[in-house]
Amino acid sequence: MKLGRRRFAILLLSAAPLLLFAAVASPQKRTPNKPYLVYVGTYTNKTASKGIYAYLFDPGVGKLTSLGVAAESEDPSFLAVHPGGKYLYAVNEIDHFGAQKSGAVSAFSIDAKTGNLTLLNQAGTQGAGPCHISLDKTGKYVLVANYDGGSVAVFPIREDGSLAPASAFMQHSGSSINKERQEGPHAHWIGTSPDNRFVLAADLGLDEILVYRFNAAKGTLTPNTLPLVKLSPGHGPRHLAFHPNGKFAYVLTEMGSGVTAFAYKASNGSLSPLETVSTLSVLRRDYSGPKEAAEIVVHPSGKFLYSSNRAGIDTISLFSIDPVNGTLKLKDEYPTMGKTPRNFAIDPTGKFLLAANQESNNIVIFRIDSTIGALSPTGEIIAAPAPVCIAFLAAK
Repeated sequence: MKLGRRRFAILLLSAAPLLLFAAVASPQKRTPNKPYLVYVGTYTNKTASKGIYAYLFDPGVGKLTSLGVAAESEDPSFLAVHPGGKYLYAVNEIDHFGAQKSGAVSAFSIDAKTGNLTLLNQAGTQGAGPCHISLDKTGKYVLVANYDGGSVAVFPIREDGSLAPASAFMQHSGSSINKERQEGPHAHWIGTSPDNRFVLAADLGLDEILVYRFNAAKGTLTPNTLPLVKLSPGHGPRHLAFHPNGKFAYVLTEMGSGVTAFAYKASNGSLSPLETVSTLSVLRRDYSGPKEAAEIVVHPSGKFLYSSNRAGIDTISLFSIDPVNGTLKLKDEYPTMGKTPRNFAIDPTGKFLLAANQESNNIVIFRIDSTIGALSPTGEIIAAPAPVCIAFLAAK
């Protein structure tokens, strides 16, 4: 069911007397406590979810209000909002699209007055099980990582926001030591370098971060002169996050439950390892159960890094970042008050962290201490069916 215009207007007026239209303005120039639209990607197969859900977030008090289904879609797991605020893109984490053994990527237009999403078009990702999506820094291309297919692809964005046929496709090959999880390549994350000159892809199946030169005029990829960096065998790199200063990058390993800090050299796109630290506190160092770290985010201030732990641990780990050398120190772990925190996001003001607990079907909101990075629950726990990804309406 689509969001009703009257319902949206009532919720918006109750949250703030200002127009939501300004959500595409720069956070630094926004009126304090201006509400944001929040979109949540979900898993629909074997759950009650219908697709992508919309919420209204009030950063003044950290309140999240459900607006309902923004668009029905099949397994729209990860999302990316265009920096112009007019379009949203989602990977459909499926194995067959039409007659192809492929997942799909969907393009939607955003109705700024209601929050509704209108499907523009879909394209096959040329690989099964796409699990991550991002945009390049120009907002002209969509980048997709195919987990089951072990490949990555680039799609140009047309003027109307729809997707053109892929301009680049790279098939990964190889394996690593875990025969159950790493029998072949499994691309799990893709994104551009801060200067948009390189595309990096984390491949869990290969224990590698692959680096490509990116031609932003043509949307093409070519292996970099230094084409990859190896991580510890069997650790399974899942997601990568750059520091705001562009000098450091942090890779979360799913199966190793660790974060590897790298020095990043913008001139040639190279990554030099600095250290690897556990995401688990001293009290859990003897933990021998399954390890499934999931998400990693650097705070906008550059002072803190957060990562999530699943597999029954169900916590968010807090690290402080050394401002000079980029190294990390694990400070604390915080229960997410739910099961399987697959994803979390920090709101554009940097004041709140929203944790998406997939298997307990909720989103839990935490306040961030700006001085030490500590998390404290606000008491806000919002129902969300099988949440996989949280995306705020992009700032212009």
